[in-house]
Amino acid sequence: MRFFLQGLLFGIVYIAPIGMQNLFVVSTAIEQPLRRALRVALIVIGFDMSLSLACFYGIGKVLQSTPWLELAVLLIGSLLVFYIGWGLLRAKAEAMGTLDTNFSYRTAIITAFSVAWLNPQAIIDGSVLLAAFRVSIPDQLGHFFMLGVIIASIVWFIGLTGLVSKFKHLMQPRVLLWINRICGLVIILYGVKLLASFLTKI
Repeated sequence: MRFFLQGLLFGIVYIAPIGMQNLFVVSTAIEQPLRRALRVALIVIGFDMSLSLACFYGIGKVLQSTPWLELAVLLIGSLLVFYIGWGLLRAKAEAMGTLDTNFSYRTAIITAFSVAWLNPQAIIDGSVLLAAFRVSIPDQLGHFFMLGVIIASIVWFIGLTGLVSKFKHLMQPRVLLWINRICGLVIILYGVKLLASFLTKI
């Protein structure tokens, strides 16, 4: 039970900071009906869970045992994160309109996959943090820890979607624009952190 609660707490703390997954979930909840936004949240949860499981059971070990690969991920990841963050900072109010008329689940799935599996920050942070927990937890109890992480993901993204949907009448396009810009700034700071890690390791 202790390791389950530890995983639950870690999962919330790990997911809660503003990031690309949260930005996507918030944007969808603002722009789409609640039922559709909840379906998208479930898609995000699926990719988030698969990434967490992969980080806990494998990716971290690969990165730790292959220094050149870790350096490559840090360098390429920092450049990609800068690019994504800069794009969000440059967002314009006119681009913040509703997506109701041209929504597609295919696009939602591709975006959800991208913000999880093509997000170097998520892969690196997840690998390092979850790998660190893995070595500190007895093998036979690691599954309880991961169960807590998975439940945290479900509770967070469903709760965030419901909360934003309930109060979206207060969130005009300009509010969403500033959410994008704040997220862009935070993502650029992550890029700086990644680049600093790369320079420290070479």
